[in-house]
Amino acid sequence: MRIIRDYQFVDPTDRGASAAIGNFDGVHRGHQHVIDIARREAEKLGAPLGVMTFEPHPREYFAPKAPPFRLMNAEARAHRLEWLGVDKLYELTFNDTLSALSPEDFARKVIAEGLGLRHVVVGEDFRFGKKRAGGVEELTALGAELGFGVTAAPLLRDTGEGISSTAIRQALSEGRPRDAARMLGHWHRIDGEVIRGDQRGRELGFPTANMSITGLHPPKFGVYAVKVDVLTGPHAGAYGGAASMGVRPMFGENLPNLESFLFDFKGDLYGEQLSVALIDYLRPEEKFSSIEALVSQMDADCVRAREILAGL
Repeated sequence: MRIIRDYQFVDPTDRGASAAIGNFDGVHRGHQHVIDIARREAEKLGAPLGVMTFEPHPREYFAPKAPPFRLMNAEARAHRLEWLGVDKLYELTFNDTLSALSPEDFARKVIAEGLGLRHVVVGEDFRFGKKRAGGVEELTALGAELGFGVTAAPLLRDTGEGISSTAIRQALSEGRPRDAARMLGHWHRIDGEVIRGDQRGRELGFPTANMSITGLHPPKFGVYAVKVDVLTGPHAGAYGGAASMGVRPMFGENLPNLESFLFDFKGDLYGEQLSVALIDYLRPEEKFSSIEALVSQMDADCVRAREILAGL
C-alpha cells in the first residue's frame, strides 16, 4: 500500500482510484462497509482501491486541548487499511489551507484535479468543505460536473443502533471490549513502541512490555486478557497475555499506560513495535495492602486470562 500525503503533487500512478472518504477512526464495520463499496467500484472500473483520510484528525486540529478521543493512531489505521487490501492511502495533511476549501473547491482541487479520483464512496451523513457546508447531494452534483462518480453508503447498524466510533468508545470506557469488537469487526488494538518503565514488573516476577496511550481514548482502567502481536524484531510472533491499563495506584501517581505480560515469553522487547488486542476485562485497578497480595492477585489474573484465551 502506498501512502500519499499531498494532493497537489501526485505521481500519475497514484491517480484514478475508487476511494472511500472519511476519518476511519477505528476502521470499524461501518467503515469497512464503505470501503467494500469502493472496492466493488474499483473492480468495475479496473482502478486501484483507495482511502482518503486526514492527519491530524480534523477534530484534533480544531480542538487540540480536548480530551483524547482517537481509537487508533495514524500508524495503526494504516496497518488496518493495508490488511483490508487498500492500494492507495491518501492521508492528506489537514491544515489551514485544506480546512478553508469550500465544498466546490474541495471537490475540484482535491478529488478531481489533485487526485484524479474516478469514484468516491462516503457515508450517508458525510459533510465536507469549510464549516462542513457540503453534504452528499452537493458532492453528487459536483461529481457529475467534474467527472467522478459518487455513492452514499447507508449507516450500518448493530442491534438497532448505528455503529459509530462514539459507540465503540463508550463500550471501551465501560470495560466491554467484546461489544467494541463486535462493532469494530476486529479486536480493539493499541499499537506502539515498547518503552522503558520502572521495571517493577520484572522485580515482581512479571516482566511487562510498557506502551504509552498518550493521544488515544483510554479504555476502562484495569486488567485485561490480551493477545499480543510482536510486529518487529527477533521475537516477532503472536502471544497470549494479561495486561494492566491505567495509572498503577499501588506505586503513587503515574501517567496512564499499558503494561503487557506475555505468557511463556523470554526476551527483550525494548524499542520493538507491538499490537495489543483487548479481549476481556478482568477487574479494575486496585491498591493492595501489600506486595504479596498484589502478586497473588496477578497470579490469579494470569490463570483467568489463560482460561479466556484458551476458549477463543
